[in-house]
Amino acid sequence: MTDDWSVLIIDDEEDIREVTALTLRDAGYRVETAVDGKDGLARCETVAPRIVITDIRMPRMDGIQVLEAVKARFPDTEVIVATAFGEMDTAIRALQLDASDFITKPIHNDAMMVALSRARRRYTTRRQLKAHTRQLEQGLSRTTRQLEETVTYLERLIESAMDGICGCDAEGRVVIFNRSMEQMLGIDRSRVIGRLRMDHFFRPDEYHRFEKDLAATGHGGAGRLMLYETRLLDQAGQPVPVQLSATPLTEADPTAGRVCFVRDLRCIHRLQQEMADQARLLHQDKMMSLGRLAASVAHEINNPLAGILNYIRLMQRTVQKGPLPAEKQARFGDYLELVETETDRCAKIVSSLLTFSRKSPVSMGPVSVEEVLERSIVLARHRLELANVELATHIDDHLPAIRGDANQLQQCLLNLIFNAVDAMLRGGTLTLAARTDTPAGMVAITVQDTGHGISEADMGHIFEPFFTTKQEGSGIGLGLSTTYGIIERHGGTLTAASQPGQGTRFEIRLPLSPSDPMQSGAVS
Repeated sequence: MTDDWSVLIIDDEEDIREVTALTLRDAGYRVETAVDGKDGLARCETVAPRIVITDIRMPRMDGIQVLEAVKARFPDTEVIVATAFGEMDTAIRALQLDASDFITKPIHNDAMMVALSRARRRYTTRRQLKAHTRQLEQGLSRTTRQLEETVTYLERLIESAMDGICGCDAEGRVVIFNRSMEQMLGIDRSRVIGRLRMDHFFRPDEYHRFEKDLAATGHGGAGRLMLYETRLLDQAGQPVPVQLSATPLTEADPTAGRVCFVRDLRCIHRLQQEMADQARLLHQDKMMSLGRLAASVAHEINNPLAGILNYIRLMQRTVQKGPLPAEKQARFGDYLELVETETDRCAKIVSSLLTFSRKSPVSMGPVSVEEVLERSIVLARHRLELANVELATHIDDHLPAIRGDANQLQQCLLNLIFNAVDAMLRGGTLTLAARTDTPAGMVAITVQDTGHGISEADMGHIFEPFFTTKQEGSGIGLGLSTTYGIIERHGGTLTAASQPGQGTRFEIRLPLSPSDPMQSGAVS
């Protein structure tokens, strides 16, 4: 196919120009013509021919000048020069200037077609070569960019590592020394890389042991060390305890250099010391808590035991005086009833203590907060009426489900409600509220009273076991601590705020059910 090949003929002789154009059109070429060199260059600008056939001898601008101008402006265009027999030097000069071929005048069609065929092959080869070169350049550019990105990534990776990274070549000279190594040893890398050897950072005896262990096979293989503890010297020559792992840079030759990953053990040692200190303080706190617990239990049980002992001694003295008259026998019955009451009180204290210590497991499942609140209100209603306490509720509609143990949550609510009632000796108002805290993924339940409040000094102890502000015999101080533990095991929080003389407010916050945070109407 030659119809997509455009040829520009430049010749000042009209007969030669027209005959050549006619021949080429018959051969299927698209042909343009120009009367001289200047006209030919102008035509090149408009038609961009693939091949130019130009005469050598022309007025205003000869063929050599046309050749140079075309190659300067259109380097892909092939140029064939037409010369007379006596102009071979000029033809050779044209070939030196990258002409595709030359033909002699008078032009023979066969010679012209051969020259055109060569020009077409040369044009196609040149374009293919350029396209291939461009692809190679693009591939090389892409590979170079990827290589640069990889190198940059590796450099950032080394620099951002929290552990120190130090590498050395076969002679032991340091070639890698990251920021963590700088900070660990207090030495600027500019003074290290390419200047210092690895042994500079060891005491001689410790470096000898390091090299000996590195050559052994018992630490991960020849040339490897795993989690090896040693000491490096910092800028001031002070030893820094480190944990070091070393590996060869190449598997084939373990002596060709190595890279070491170094972890500063000073922070770990400090942390271990802090943990030991915390454990010691925790043990002391546990012993103090145990002491307070023992004192509280002793106090709570000693009171009824003292009453029991007093009544028994009284009965013993009475019996020792002789037979009992009828009125004293009746009084003995009263004494025995009091003994039974105080014994039952001791049993309840022990039972409460066992319940607190066992911490019943939580049976988790979907729970409707609204139903738990409703049941708690029903169970507390009679107690509220007897205490002359008015109930106010502010509960959002369609509260989402939470995940928990409905019975234990009800126990918590009732405990807070009864505590609030006990705090309002002359009656008052109990406010129950519940709302959804959607951003936090929680449900908030508040119990607020208008009682006498809690002093600032007591607020820090209200969740401690056996702490109570109630009168003796009204409770042993396990209710709030038990409630706090239950809410905590549900993944929630229990907080309190109080103003003496104005009342107390407790808030329970519980996480929404993870399966369906906005689900409502779950069964409890």
